[in-house]
Amino acid sequence: MKQKIDLQQWPRRDHFNFFSKFEEPYFGICAEIDCTRAYDAAKAQGISFFLYYLYRSLKAANQVTPFRYRIADGEIWEYDAVHASPTINRPDGTFGFAYMDYLEDFAAFQASAQQEIEKVQQSTGLIPSVSGENVIHYSSIPWVKFTSLSHARSFSFKDSIPKISFGKMTEQSGQRSMPVSIHVHHALMDGYHVGQYLECFQELMMQY
Repeated sequence: MKQKIDLQQWPRRDHFNFFSKFEEPYFGICAEIDCTRAYDAAKAQGISFFLYYLYRSLKAANQVTPFRYRIADGEIWEYDAVHASPTINRPDGTFGFAYMDYLEDFAAFQASAQQEIEKVQQSTGLIPSVSGENVIHYSSIPWVKFTSLSHARSFSFKDSIPKISFGKMTEQSGQRSMPVSIHVHHALMDGYHVGQYLECFQELMMQY
């Protein structure tokens, strides 16, 4: 389900009108997330750490309203929920696109997501997702502790979907951290909202 935002009454109307005219309206922020407790909890429970943090990232994105905004035909729509469209790495060094529903119950999300991962890993090609606009584009680069990141973009394709990437987890003095890159459409949100997402994601990663 989705509902249209009344642009005339929206507090960010001027921001939308300004940034929506840009050839490149996305901006990106990189930050580090403390994942010590999350990693320990995942390993203690025999859970995939990737699915553990992907679920919490998706939950945070659903809790920060602007991450559920999308632009279609010059209008802003707010979705009730957004889901995950992550890249899944294969043993041969390629990757495929996947689609994973956001489910409130982590056990249900994990079971469904694991089936999707296995399907992609046993296939070839990109498998373009048919999930629509109400997704977050996710990618994981577990080999690189990046401090900045850019994305391949087709500027002729109008896109307003947030893009979140995770890097290599490293350990120092018993503390584990992981870089996170967030690219979002500036007509829909500002650095303040990305900060809200990062704060929410960090809080969820501290919970067992």
